[in-house]
Amino acid sequence: MSGAFWRPDAEGIRVTVKVTPRARKPGLRGVVPGADGARLAIAVTEAPEAGAANRAACAALAAALGVTPAAVSVVAGATAREKRLAVVGDPATLAARVAAL
Repeated sequence: MSGAFWRPDAEGIRVTVKVTPRARKPGLRGVVPGADGARLAIAVTEAPEAGAANRAACAALAAALGVTPAAVSVVAGATAREKRLAVVGDPATLAARVAAL
């Protein structure tokens, strides 16, 4: 899978995602096109109220990458469906895991 939806940085990686709140089935939905490139689609059952959908998206990505939920945070787009998430950890290890999604 192409690395177009993620990039390494000094603390780990940044992942561009598209979150679908109030989904029937939660989980990662693969890579989807966006206005300026690919995004990793994440479906969550939580509503986009009081940050619940953001926390669920971070937890879903953390589980998929094998890191703690505290290692994933929203760095851009907190109130939008398209967001950028930061994952803290070894960039090489995280890159291999995200490439395997």
